[in-house]
Amino acid sequence: MTDSFEELWGAYDSVTRSIRVTVAPLYLDDQSSPEDSYYVWAYRVMIENEGSEVVQLKKRHWRITDAQGRTQEVRGDGVVGEQPVLEPGESFEYTSGTPLATPSGMMMGSYQMANATGEMFDVDIPAFSLDSPHTDHQVH
Repeated sequence: MTDSFEELWGAYDSVTRSIRVTVAPLYLDDQSSPEDSYYVWAYRVMIENEGSEVVQLKKRHWRITDAQGRTQEVRGDGVVGEQPVLEPGESFEYTSGTPLATPSGMMMGSYQMANATGEMFDVDIPAFSLDSPHTDHQVH
């Protein structure tokens, strides 16, 4: 992981079965419209294979919760149209985003991975806070 990833975005990370997931959210003021209760964040994800086996990301599951406790679940195949294969020592990075109707919220989730023998296992995506300058408090 590069210094700019952490410094520019601020990061949360977790490790499950030698797969490190690092997430860094960023509030997008230029795409948000607080007067319309519309707040947008980008989040950058880096998935690093720190283990000794080849793995493939098969599915994603996100839980997105706004400041009023409303939760949306998002499930699907892969990420950004891909199902990356990670050899030991390799990483995959992508950027996505989410809007909320409140000035803060939280996201968490998991990736379903498969190893070379076809065993499926879940890798945690760390819970991370979505905070904008339009809120008096931070959720996380």
